[in-house]
Amino acid sequence: MFLRTKAPAVSLKGGRAVGAIVAKALARARINCRRKGAHQFRHTLATEMLRRGASLTEIGEVLRHRNPQTTSICAKVDLASLRTLALPWPGGSR
Repeated sequence: MFLRTKAPAVSLKGGRAVGAIVAKALARARINCRRKGAHQFRHTLATEMLRRGASLTEIGEVLRHRNPQTTSICAKVDLASLRTLALPWPGGSR
């Protein structure tokens, strides 16, 4: 995936290069968000996959997580979906 109209003529140097490109693209688009790096794409993908019914195992495979607990962090992002799974509190609410 390229975040510019032309493919880079030289290879990107290190993992931070993609993050810098993303941050500049967000600034040009005047998108103000708390995190401004390439990692937010991974969270967005994981959240969208979760909403569409993908399992945490499937999401972990796509994101190439070594540890399933890393993938479980993505489940915390979609609070609306988690609420549908919550059981009523015993004895009702107080």
